[in-house]
Amino acid sequence: MKLYRAMDYNDMSRKAANIISAQVIMKPNCVLGLATGSTPIGIYKQLIEWYSKGDLDFSRVKTANLDEYKGLTKENDQSYYHFMRENLFCHVNINEANTNIPDGTETDANKEAARYEETIKELGGIDLQLLGLGHNGHIGFNEPSDIFTRDTHIVDLQESTIEANKRFFDTIEEVPKQAYTMGIGTIMSAKKILLVVSGEDKAEILHDVITGPVSPRVPASILQLHPDVIIVADEAALTKF
Repeated sequence: MKLYRAMDYNDMSRKAANIISAQVIMKPNCVLGLATGSTPIGIYKQLIEWYSKGDLDFSRVKTANLDEYKGLTKENDQSYYHFMRENLFCHVNINEANTNIPDGTETDANKEAARYEETIKELGGIDLQLLGLGHNGHIGFNEPSDIFTRDTHIVDLQESTIEANKRFFDTIEEVPKQAYTMGIGTIMSAKKILLVVSGEDKAEILHDVITGPVSPRVPASILQLHPDVIIVADEAALTKF
């Protein structure tokens, strides 16, 4: 693991965006694995700014998102499809046909999981996978468990994750209780992984991810076994080091 220390959230976002932009510049037809949530927003803003200045070209880039809430339509303003359009896709010259997100409306979980795994294989795999870190150590929506789940699957969200996501909904009852997510094996098959972490509330779990034992009880700890992981974290998230 390579660990880069950032001064604050904005500095973390710039540093991470630099890594992604370098990937796009060096391989214009690269496959980016993308993440949602509050942490990547600053990264996407920076990428949009550089695109607007003519420094980046997304016309040949392909993407595959980590996850999607089960039961939400693309039109739902809390769906990750909507999130990606609002925070990146509508602001750069990416071809929408080259963007891929699990279908939250598919009721047959096995069918959708198999379809998404096949989609990633057809893309040729993921060149750079962007990850955030959950308070309980989840990556994607791979929650603490007794085993590492290999492939894309449907997951029951833990109470801590539902609680963390309730700020995006009018009531906690509206927060989806399940989601489609890339599995740990799918994530680990990416050629390069970029983990971004911000805030003192993530300091303890980040310490466990980097220095603790590899365990499915802390899903992100599996990243210790990947050959090419970059972590960009701000000062607040590194207070345990």
